[in-house]
Amino acid sequence: MGHSDADVLLHAVTDAVLGAAAAGDIGQMFPDTDPAHRGRDSAEMLAAAVAAAAAAGWSVVNVDCVVLAERPKIAPHRDAIRRRVGEIVGVPSDRVGVKAKTAEGLGPVGTGQAIAAQCVVLLRSNDL
Repeated sequence: MGHSDADVLLHAVTDAVLGAAAAGDIGQMFPDTDPAHRGRDSAEMLAAAVAAAAAAGWSVVNVDCVVLAERPKIAPHRDAIRRRVGEIVGVPSDRVGVKAKTAEGLGPVGTGQAIAAQCVVLLRSNDL
């Protein structure tokens, strides 16, 4: 459930790109108060964040993410996820890390009621 398509991982990558570029966050760029963003494709949102970073003089070097979930299991999908994130941000998949952790039955993640993701993005100045 979410305002856009609610892709937790791509939202975390989007926030990491915007944060690393000091360009705000996903809620500022795509406010959930704007009906135009209802059901919006998270890949489009990430691509827009990468474009905003590029306009500010930055390019993505690598991405490292952790998905916190009991299910679905990430391992069977890891390579496909790495490829897709790499395509969107413009880096080879070997520069995209995706790890999964469970909460071992604790809290909303542990009971399967929620999924969370954390992500760090390294940007390089295009001036260098």
